[in-house]
Amino acid sequence: MRKSILTLLISLAAGAISATQAQTVELKPVWETDTTIRTPECVLFDPGKNVLYVACINGGPSLENKGSFIAKLGLNGKVIQLKFTENLNSTKGMGILGDKLYVTEMTQVAEISLATGKILNRYPIEGAKFLNDIAVDPQKGIIYVTDSNDSKIWSITKGKPSLVLEGAPLKGTNGLLFENNQLLIGNGDGSLLTLNPATKQLNTIAKGMGGIDGIVALGNKTYMVTEWGGKIWYIHADGTPELKMDTSKEKINSADIGYNPATKMLFVPTFFHNTVKAYSLK
Repeated sequence: MRKSILTLLISLAAGAISATQAQTVELKPVWETDTTIRTPECVLFDPGKNVLYVACINGGPSLENKGSFIAKLGLNGKVIQLKFTENLNSTKGMGILGDKLYVTEMTQVAEISLATGKILNRYPIEGAKFLNDIAVDPQKGIIYVTDSNDSKIWSITKGKPSLVLEGAPLKGTNGLLFENNQLLIGNGDGSLLTLNPATKQLNTIAKGMGGIDGIVALGNKTYMVTEWGGKIWYIHADGTPELKMDTSKEKINSADIGYNPATKMLFVPTFFHNTVKAYSLK
């Protein structure tokens, strides 16, 4: 009898694991932009205006590069305004808070009017080396920022920067996502971490990938994450990573992704390939 019960429990557990891992997605190509989108590093979906913003480095990520810009695209991939905002310095991650768009530059964060595209303010972060991604807590009005070259996480509240976390296990911190009062962090060692900003408690959601650039939430504790080199991963609810696409051999990058949950559309900036690609998640 005991053996039968044990066998049943093992079978049920195996079935549950199989069911969890069976819940996956497939990426179906939908469209690709023209190549006027120069060195796109980040795509951000704006649900309020139903448009996409694309942070275009337009060259190399350096302090000397003042020619970066943000493009505005329609959800069909057509360019609405190529240079919605220009004269930026090596733009990367973006986030929206209220009626303003925030984007990282090398050592500061630019605040931009969503209505006009004009730069309203710049918030320098003392000692910053390579500011990268942004995530926003809309309830508390906090902007979180990673510094990839210094393995730090900063916050900006009412224009004032403050150090949130530094040191191990943070390493080459890049991608950020704010979800359910938790800050998800794409670590340079290929692990996806979660941080409680109030208690500073860190946990690991998934590991086994390369350095994580973009993170989007699909719901039910599942995520899509990217490696800049060209890999796109699906993270199952149990933390198991599943490689869904690898364009590294073709030298097509996959940088900081955007996502429209209403249409289940994923937007992938291809960096040196100079386009944005859209995929439906089925």
